[in-house]
Amino acid sequence: MDLLLLLLAAAAPGVLGYSSGQVTDSCQDLLPRHRGQSPSTDSSPFSVTTDQSSFSPGEELTVWLRAPGSEPFTGFLLQAREVGGQTPVGSFFLSTQGARLLHCSLQPNSSVSHTSSSPKTFIQVSWTASEVTEPVQFHATFVKDYRTFWVDVTSPVVALNSSQESTNTTASPAATSSPQPAPSPDSISSEDCGTSKVCFSHPSRCNPDASRECFFMSAKVVTDAEVHYEVTGPSEGYVSFGFSDDQMMGNDDIYICGSSPDGQLWLRHAFSTGRRPPQTLPLGDVSGVRVSLKDGVISCSFTSRNPISIQRSAGLEASYHLMLASGPTDSSGQIRIHTQTSVSTEKVDISKPGVVGRAGWPHIIKAHGALMLIAWMTTGSLGMMVARFLKGSAAGRKLWGRDAWFSVHVAVMSLTVILTAIGFILSFAHVRVWSGGAHPVLGCLVLILSLIQPTLALVRCGPDHQLRFLFTWSHTLTAVAVKALAVSAIFTGLKLMDSSPGRWLMKVMGGFVGWEALFFLMLDLDFKCRLNGKGTKGSGMISSEVVMTGIYLLGNLTFLIALLTSILNCDPTVRGGAFSD
Repeated sequence: MDLLLLLLAAAAPGVLGYSSGQVTDSCQDLLPRHRGQSPSTDSSPFSVTTDQSSFSPGEELTVWLRAPGSEPFTGFLLQAREVGGQTPVGSFFLSTQGARLLHCSLQPNSSVSHTSSSPKTFIQVSWTASEVTEPVQFHATFVKDYRTFWVDVTSPVVALNSSQESTNTTASPAATSSPQPAPSPDSISSEDCGTSKVCFSHPSRCNPDASRECFFMSAKVVTDAEVHYEVTGPSEGYVSFGFSDDQMMGNDDIYICGSSPDGQLWLRHAFSTGRRPPQTLPLGDVSGVRVSLKDGVISCSFTSRNPISIQRSAGLEASYHLMLASGPTDSSGQIRIHTQTSVSTEKVDISKPGVVGRAGWPHIIKAHGALMLIAWMTTGSLGMMVARFLKGSAAGRKLWGRDAWFSVHVAVMSLTVILTAIGFILSFAHVRVWSGGAHPVLGCLVLILSLIQPTLALVRCGPDHQLRFLFTWSHTLTAVAVKALAVSAIFTGLKLMDSSPGRWLMKVMGGFVGWEALFFLMLDLDFKCRLNGKGTKGSGMISSEVVMTGIYLLGNLTFLIALLTSILNCDPTVRGGAFSD
């Protein structure tokens, strides 16, 4: 018992450390609740600074918490207070990871703290001077470790502009060089596309102000060194845009707006090095950050003075391919591989307003889709139909020295396997990485089972062997499984490619599945009737199953042609992003 009490006593300081940043108990005095520990009396190595020395009511400031290069802090608490005041004023907006908003003194978003005890050297947030009537000072607590922390580290005083100065500035924006406050993300629209800003979206020319399904980004050059960016799209994780010198990921300058599972919203700057998660960069000279998550749509706007850098070139005067992507975040708020992507057809100079088109699917991917559709909507289906229902109609007829039905079955199923293998090789030769969610998994299973089927057929025992039933059942069940997986793979593939209004491709594929199921049931019913001696003949000497199979095949070809025509003319959809192959 004594040992248990000793262990509990030793663990108590860690329990009171608030490594998650939920430090509302410290809102008033900014003092960490570290039992038995007192604030350091030495000068703090950490600093609080702002991007402006004065402000007007309603204006936005950028606030930085900085650490010396080799001495990070693990926790912090930040507030703005009127000079001489004891309660927080204004409201914060997050523009960095590793920070959370707190409600102090019954005022929402009036304080900022850490989200974990991980080492930090730089934190950037935005603060809006709402209902502030006096000069303000930013107050911070920095925690280096459990025993070492500094309380009430302050920034220089930020002066409040007079009412007359504020009025003049608002009435004549050109009279000041200070950036204007960034608009709310809720106001993002395509209204000025082509006249004052460059816009890139999916679907093409969609308006995010009118459709929540619109993925959209814009860039508006404010001055020679300033660009105002907007990005929005439906995602529970993140939306992002980037600049690239080609249409492949790697050497890309990226901004990512996202939401963590704990509800925190953030903006990050990153650099993509290729087939790995992007490298997070300091946010840099960014201001006016607004991030929101509403009805499943993430919206973000900000003004940046950072040059665009893709290592091989840098600056605002060069041309770049624009990229849009979105995807999920994990439990810690880190981005996962994108599920939706789009890239511009050609390079764009963002200083020249315009509407940017999206690049089409590569021909090799279209060929992959076409081969898979042909294999599993026609040849594969025909081979299964022949083996199941046409044995009786072709009884006694020979083709290439074997029963006609068997020769046709072997020929079309061999063609199906060949088309599947070629389609599989084409897709992986182009992508060269495992990505795309369930679709490649289903494709691999289809290929594996497609190869197993002829292997089983080659080693099967004779028709009169006592174990023949094992081959018959395994061959049948494998055929059913590969057919179901192939249809699922086609659905997931079409979902990636379908940019049509109302998801038309998905509906056509659904119609095909219904058509095929109907004829399988009809042919199976006819087959059972013939076994019971109640079968019917078609006109002349053509049996009913041959007639139905012919009608079935014509319907399949109609659905196939509709889908082939669509995918050969479609462009990439962002359904299924930061760039992290």
